[in-house]
Amino acid sequence: MIVIVMGVVGAGKTTIGRLLAEQLVWDFADADDFHPLSSVEKIRHGIALSDEDRKPWLEALRQAITHWIAEGRRNVVLACSALKRSYRQQLQVGPEVRFVYLKGSADLIAQRLRSRHGHFADEQILASQLADLEEPEAAMTVEIASTPQQIVAEIRQQLGLA
Repeated sequence: MIVIVMGVVGAGKTTIGRLLAEQLVWDFADADDFHPLSSVEKIRHGIALSDEDRKPWLEALRQAITHWIAEGRRNVVLACSALKRSYRQQLQVGPEVRFVYLKGSADLIAQRLRSRHGHFADEQILASQLADLEEPEAAMTVEIASTPQQIVAEIRQQLGLA
């Protein structure tokens, strides 16, 4: 199974994804690590990525997911924004892929971003991601106001992995 933990910057994708993977003893991957350096620099300077900027990133992610599934013995939690329906369609390479949408208010997420250090994205990117976000209809939706442990417990229960 490939579980894609998705949402806007600051929703907790990496925190929740790492904790979920740790509890399940699965591999963890962060989609940020698949961005070309040029995209990372844009984000670092508060410049939102275009669909064109995201093409090589999405293709690299699709290839990785396809590879993980082809291995047949690997379960992976992937932290990935997957903001648009078209992006999720590209990443949905088989029935093994499940999306978990971390949903929260703009105020809560902005507050979290203000307290976060060492990440290349900030509040400037949040506004553009909220504008781009097409909330998923076919994903498990989890509110992010709870603690990471509570969120992971809810995800595990809904996925039948408790």
